[in-house]
Amino acid sequence: MICRTAGERDWEEMVILGVTGPTGAGKTTFLREAERMGGAVVDCDEVYHELLERDLSLQEMLEHTFGPLEGRDCRIDRKKLGGIVFRDAGKLEQLNQITQKVVLRRVRELLEQYRRQGKSLVVIDAVSLLESPLRSLCSRTIAVLASPEVRVARIMAREGISEDYAWARVKAQKPDEFFASNCDRILVNDCGSAEEFAEKAYELLVELTQAEG
Repeated sequence: MICRTAGERDWEEMVILGVTGPTGAGKTTFLREAERMGGAVVDCDEVYHELLERDLSLQEMLEHTFGPLEGRDCRIDRKKLGGIVFRDAGKLEQLNQITQKVVLRRVRELLEQYRRQGKSLVVIDAVSLLESPLRSLCSRTIAVLASPEVRVARIMAREGISEDYAWARVKAQKPDEFFASNCDRILVNDCGSAEEFAEKAYELLVELTQAEG
């Protein structure tokens, strides 16, 4: 359990939901519906990418652990890093351990920022939510799931990567059973359209915010 400061205890005024699940399952749609309700979203992938751009100590630690990672623009080449860790579970765990602390620190800053803005709902999106201290910040956790084939197709279309690389990313992640058995609620993306799934996500968000309110 994370010990909170006096100021952080004021976060109890907010409903803080943690959403997780494998890549390509539909978490982005869930987050958009939260924003439509007036909530704030903390995308831990975006937080990580932001830190990867500007946090020199993080950059140095990653290169010390995984070797030269600079691309042609002198920035960390995320695809090069992904090619190393997504094919080796041990190295993926190393990456998670390195980034966990810096991401947690930034998420805490954002939560305090949203509290000051008067936000009543914040959703934290993190693939590794259940294995990190971020879980202790959440009043409820939700797993968004979809079949591996659907997820591979979505990742390829979204990021313009090869099928082999997409499958490597999918296989590197925890199985659906892990997310389902460790989250408070499950949201299965088995809908025929994005609009149908958005409505399903909205209904769950309404239910959870009313229960916490």
